[in-house]
Amino acid sequence: MTYTIKVKEEIVKNPLNETEKICELSGFLRFSGLFKDNISITLENASVTRRIYCHFKELFNIQPKIIIRNQKRFRVKQIYILEINEKVEHILKVLNVMEDNKKVLPENYLFSTKEEIIAYLQGVFLATGTINDPAVSGYHLEIVTNLNREAIFIVNLFKKININAKYLKRNSKYMVYIKNAEVISEIIRMFKATQSYFYFEDIRIYRDHKNMVNRLNNCEIANQEKTISSGLKQLEDIKYLKDNDLFSLLDDSTKLVLEYREKYPETSLKELADIITMETDYKIGKSGVNHHFIKVRNLIKKHQAKE
Repeated sequence: MTYTIKVKEEIVKNPLNETEKICELSGFLRFSGLFKDNISITLENASVTRRIYCHFKELFNIQPKIIIRNQKRFRVKQIYILEINEKVEHILKVLNVMEDNKKVLPENYLFSTKEEIIAYLQGVFLATGTINDPAVSGYHLEIVTNLNREAIFIVNLFKKININAKYLKRNSKYMVYIKNAEVISEIIRMFKATQSYFYFEDIRIYRDHKNMVNRLNNCEIANQEKTISSGLKQLEDIKYLKDNDLFSLLDDSTKLVLEYREKYPETSLKELADIITMETDYKIGKSGVNHHFIKVRNLIKKHQAKE
């Protein structure tokens, strides 16, 4: 069972009031139904099929015809087809899908409450939405539509409840998508898929923690490499002073610092300062050690300029 199916099977267990049922069924029907002389809906999930069947029965007092077929493409699976042959025009009008044999423009939909918007988006997600399993791939939620205006409509609906979504054209269809982990988690919570939400959050927190540890490790490695590189350069400067008889020109405190650099070539400036302070009477900090190496560098530059 995929993660998307688990989310959807949790969603369909949640009770709705009559208005929310109309909104959910409207969203579902618009994005998955075929309308001619009747209404035909093809579904792949038994739980979602039961939910949609019950909505039609409770809202319109009808019993849709159910056709079950076995699809043998790639693997055998059952396909459920709901057919409504009565009250078709009335149903499509109540659900604000069709009026006067024309599809109602999505931007003409009116919602009174946030709950109605959520119910409608829930229906759209049940019809054509997917969410990647966070444990096996990147964070990704998508809803596929046939028309550009429908994609814009869904993006704007999300915006009404303070959720940022984007859309793009993919082949002949349009994909509304969200890649932000926190936003996807909020949508799952908003749809009241509680167990799926906890699972998603556990994976998200684990991955965030792992990424943070990796960043800290990378930062630590980079700092170590920088410290070693800096120490090697300072050792080269010390060798230059000695090879060119410049060491005697230094004061005693600078000579002490250079002596300890040769003894501890891989330590940072802070560690070197602590060691000198602990092992000698000369109290010095990181900036003091750095100041001595600046003096060394300036002396070398002067000598090289004369050559």
